[in-house]
Amino acid sequence: MTPGSTAADSPVTADSPADGTADSPAADSPAADSAAADTTADSAAATTAESADDSGVAWDPGQYLKYADERSRPFADLLARVGARDPRYVVDMGCGPGQLTAGLCARWPDADIEGVDSSAPMIERAQALRDQGETAASTPAAGETGRLSFRLGDLRDWRPERPVDVLITNATLQWVPGHVDLLPTWVSYLARDGWLALQVPGNFDSPSHRTLFALAAEEPWARHLTVPVRQRPSAPGPDVYLDVLAAAGCQVDAWETTYLHVLQGEDAVFEWVKGTGARPVLQALPDDVRPDFEAAYKARLREAYPPRDVGTILPYRRVFAVARRVGR
Repeated sequence: MTPGSTAADSPVTADSPADGTADSPAADSPAADSAAADTTADSAAATTAESADDSGVAWDPGQYLKYADERSRPFADLLARVGARDPRYVVDMGCGPGQLTAGLCARWPDADIEGVDSSAPMIERAQALRDQGETAASTPAAGETGRLSFRLGDLRDWRPERPVDVLITNATLQWVPGHVDLLPTWVSYLARDGWLALQVPGNFDSPSHRTLFALAAEEPWARHLTVPVRQRPSAPGPDVYLDVLAAAGCQVDAWETTYLHVLQGEDAVFEWVKGTGARPVLQALPDDVRPDFEAAYKARLREAYPPRDVGTILPYRRVFAVARRVGR
């Protein structure tokens, strides 16, 4: 969810891309079932503490988990395509608050599973999840044997101490400039027949993001956004990931999916992007200016995403790639 990434510094402009949120193989997979159960508890218990990572953006686990069920679906769809049968070492890069990482214990009970994230509040939440035994229903041995662990770290500097059998990164790489160039290095960390699975948002041209940056470029907001907004998410299409991972010696399955999330609650789309893609812009505004900006942003989002009888529909495109290393 939150890598230690720093995008190129540049002021907000109307045509700037924006967003990134977290979220898997079929919803009936063991990991998905466990994750879905965990997110309910997480939504109620998640801490609201905020702390900036090295990009200067403060991530709030409580806000992020408001739509935990919707955010977990792509993670389940991603895992469904990973064919590892008995991995010994599994790493989740950008693990966020850890509930999806903990769900991996049910799928691979004999594996050492490690979550890495650059946000201190996210790692604190994940550690609490493990320490409080919240995964006991799905894998009682996880806490007792120490097979589940979380640590603070920057994915750009991360180096495993041994070959990785499964490396997962879910809704994280969009925050890392030039992350495509990082993938061959990650492939080199895989064991023979190891798996790398990634998912990134692909909705940077959606109304929620175009509206955000168009509004930020208008007065009176623009005068307050002269300081560069450092985190600027972006990601290519599935064809790019396929080419890069295949060239690194992998068999690759790459695809894209557009989800139609039915969100409940007032200003639901705002509440969604507030926890992820809009966060760098909102935090760049002075405290006494931010409420008026949020009110204007909410009004435009209501026009772009009018509530329906069933809720507010948020189309959300996501890009997936699953690669298996062949040879050495």
